[in-house]
Parts: sequence; C-alpha cells; structure tokens
Amino acid sequence: MEETIVMAGKELSARFAAIRQHTEFICRPLKTEDYVVQPCADVSPPKWHLGHTTWFFETFVLKPFLPGYQVYDNQYDFVFNSYYETVGARVIRTDRGNLSRPTVDDVYVYRRYVDQQMAKLLENAKPDSALAETVELGLNHEQQHQELLVTDIKYILGHNPLFPAYQPDYVPPGQNSVEKPFHQVVAGNYQIGFQGEDFSFDNEHGRHQVWLNDFKIATHLVTNREFLEFITSGGYQNFNYWHAEGWDWVMREHVLAPLYWHLIDGKWMNYDLGGLSEIIPGNPVCHISFYEATAFANWKGLRLPTEAEWEVSSAALGWGTRWEWTNSAYLPYPGFKKADGAIGEYNGKFMVSQLVLRGASVATPEGHSRSTYRNFFHPHLRWQFTGIRLVVD
Repeated sequence: MEETIVMAGKELSARFAAIRQHTEFICRPLKTEDYVVQPCADVSPPKWHLGHTTWFFETFVLKPFLPGYQVYDNQYDFVFNSYYETVGARVIRTDRGNLSRPTVDDVYVYRRYVDQQMAKLLENAKPDSALAETVELGLNHEQQHQELLVTDIKYILGHNPLFPAYQPDYVPPGQNSVEKPFHQVVAGNYQIGFQGEDFSFDNEHGRHQVWLNDFKIATHLVTNREFLEFITSGGYQNFNYWHAEGWDWVMREHVLAPLYWHLIDGKWMNYDLGGLSEIIPGNPVCHISFYEATAFANWKGLRLPTEAEWEVSSAALGWGTRWEWTNSAYLPYPGFKKADGAIGEYNGKFMVSQLVLRGASVATPEGHSRSTYRNFFHPHLRWQFTGIRLVVD
C-alpha cells in the first residue's frame, strides 16, 4: 500500500513537471516585448499567465500542504490573483498590461522556485486525496491557461501591423471528408454529464436525463468557403438573420468578416499562427462569435445544436479542431453545488449571460478534452478558436 502511494506521488510529480514545461514551450517563440502586451481586456499578457498559474500552485497547494513553506513574494497575491474574491484584492484585469514589473525574468525565477517546492512536496510526501485532487485541479487549470496562452499570443501578434508569425512552419488543420453529411438522432431520452473516476470539472457533474426530438446534425464544420458565401450574399448587412443584440454588435463594431480576415487587393486573407495568407476555402471557419454563428445558421435555414444534442451525437462527429457554439445557456446541471472557499469560485459564479461551447480546438492541450467538457463565453467573443456546426430538424 505504501509503495502504491509513493508511486502515485512520483507519477503526479512527473505529470506536474511535464505540464509546467509545456507552458514554457508555448512561450519559447516569443520575444521579451511579446510577453507584456495586452491589446484588449479579454487578452492577458503571456507574462501574467506564467505568473498566475504559478501563483495558483503556491496559493492552493504549497501554502496549505507544505509545512513551513515560505511565500516567494507577498505582493504576488495582488499581482497574479485572477478573480478569487476569497483570496483578496487583485490588479484590475484591464491593467495587467501595465505590469512592467515583475519582469519576465522575475516571473521565470518565481516559476523555478515554486516548481522546486512542488517537487519536494510531491516526491517526499505521501499525497492524501485532498492534496492529489488539488494538484490535479491545478494541472487542469494550467492546461486551460495553455490554451489561453495560444489564443492570446495569436491575438497579440495578429493585431501587430506587421503580422509576425508565431510558428513560421505552422500548417492549419483541414477537415476530414465524410461519407454522410448528417448524423441522424432519433427522439428519446438520453443521459448527459460526466461519469467515471477520471478528472472532470464541477460544472460537468450531475449526470441527468434529457428528452431530445428527432434531429440531424452535420458531421462537418462550416467551412471558409461556405462562410464566404454568407459574406458575399450580404449576410452582415441584413438584420433579418441576426438577434437584436447581435445586430447592435455588428453595427457598433463595424463587423464585416470573421476575426483575422482581411480583404487585401480583392483577396480575402487570414492571419493564422503561421502569419498572413489567403484563406483556405475547405478549412473550418474560425474565430466566430455566437452572434455570427446564429446569423449564418439563420441564413442557411438551419440552427445550432443544443449542448445535449451535441454531447449525444459527439461520437459520430470527429470533433476537436474548433470550439463549437451551442444554443444552450451556461447553467448548472441538476444538483450542482458550489464548493466552499476559493475553489468554489472556479465555475459556478460564471453561470449567467454566457453560452456553452463544446468540443476542443487546435489550441487545446493533449489530454485536456472530453465529450462532457463545458466551455463557456459571452456571445460577442471570438478570439478563441471557435467554429460552427449546424442542425436540421
């Protein structure tokens, strides 16, 4: 039994080291100046992500579980706290780009310090369930920030007028051809929600029954070619396709195309991780808001799936390259209970005014996706790798 516990600690330590190293691997192509830019409120500087994920382990693992732990810098509670009211005051989100100090080098030294203390804890201690669960939450939290790092770095570089490449040899993923354009689901009662012993977030819990009517769901995502037809047919100029709130957004923001699309000398160009190039017609359209997704669906005379329809169909869809908007509000499952303390702030308090996205994207770390995963964003946001899948009633 003791050998099993020690081995579990060693395995957790190795997993911790690998995930922490991958975060820094994502940042490797960056120049120092890239680490500190914050072009908009929704994008955090890469330096802040590196510090925040480190602060998470210091605050929620090392302080409570490592006797005699010495905090690296008491000011970092204020600098790297994100939204945890229980922990205390913090830098306003929109001011993260003003943090010229601590420097990038300082943050990497902070990471080394915390990683060393974590290695000491995981290698020498016998992890109890509370420790193992908290570390696992921290690792999944770091993987979420790895995805945010990719999307935020793309936004930072994609809004530089020089359109610098993050990865010059990057090849955007295409879409597999499918024999059947639609997957049929017959009316009936189905179960959705997480079940099993592996890690899952609290918002996936509460497996429950849902009734679904007959529907057919597309086995392919909407492509750039299809979305370009929407643009050229005047989709952004016809209010009939849009929610009132979405139409207000189009008018206010002067939206004419997906994020990162640029009409240059009569050609539609797209900024991707490899730089600026012509759009690839057959690739899945990307960086679409919920407003645009629903307008396109209305233009086609179809609709978006609900999150229950998506989950029930997921095994037949070949998902994973785009986060897919659903027509479901982000609400708690039956029986959902928010945990006490700061950890309870992780998901529950955001269950208002947001829409659920399902699947994963090209930015999602390996091993961090499952069919029950519930991502969520406000309907106007599109800096994530978001796409569209349609349903026929």
